[in-house]
Amino acid sequence: MLIEAGYSFMRSKGSHRIYMKNEERMVIPFHAGKMLHPKIVKQVLEAVKK
Repeated sequence: MLIEAGYSFMRSKGSHRIYMKNEERMVIPFHAGKMLHPKIVKQVLEAVKK
């Protein structure tokens, strides 16, 4: 969803993936087999709407 909204994958550090769009940075925790916290999902959805 982030990539489709214009964000690009910048790098991965540990278990976090960093996406950038212009000057806006979005850090997403990535743990295989685990669900994202609802607050993280809300942040991603709000970022995609912009």
